Order: sequence, then structure tokens, then C-alpha cells
Amino acid sequence: MEEEIRVSIGARLREERERLNLSQDAFAKLGEASLRAEQDWERGVSAPKADFLAVAAAKGVDVLYVLTGQRTPRAAESLTPEQAALVDNYNHADDEGRAAARRVLSSLAQQKAA
Repeated sequence: MEEEIRVSIGARLREERERLNLSQDAFAKLGEASLRAEQDWERGVSAPKADFLAVAAAKGVDVLYVLTGQRTPRAAESLTPEQAALVDNYNHADDEGRAAARRVLSSLAQQKAA
């Protein structure tokens, strides 16, 4: 049973790594793990520890999915199409564009509060 769980976790970990378009080495480096450790996780030889998963979650890995197979509900699922388009535009902007968007929205929010 334990091996079966590790294999399932490893498969889902690989799915998340691929979803984020990361190599095994880049994924391992997210949490300062070795490439060998990451490869062992994906093969089900061992499983990542909580400290790695905490760092990975902060980098966008759906840790609930990795551990249980249940996707974490995303706030984006409750967005209107207009809100989703704004988020998509923000995500596709460069750093300068994102900073400008934050300044504009902050200014508009302050005007409304006044």
C-alpha cells in the first residue's frame, strides 16, 4: 500500500512539474532538493517532505492534488469572464506592464474610497 501511494504521488508530482513547464532539475531546485531526489519522487522510490512541498506550493504547485489527487479549488473558477480576461492580460504582461496595471488599479480604488 505504501509503495502504491508513493507511485501515485510521484505521478501527480510529475504532472504538476510538467504543467509548470519545469525540468526535473529546475523543479528540484525550487526547494533546494537534488535532481536524484526529484527523480526518486517521480518514480515512487521515495516521497517529498513537507518542507519541499511548502516551498513548491508557494511556487504554484497544487500540493493538495499531489498528495490526494483532488485539485485545489482555484479562485479563477469563480471569476466572471471579464475578470478572467483581466487576470489573463496581467499574467501575459511583462514586469513593467504588471507594475503599471497595479498602479492604475490602486489609484482607481483610492478614488472610489474617497
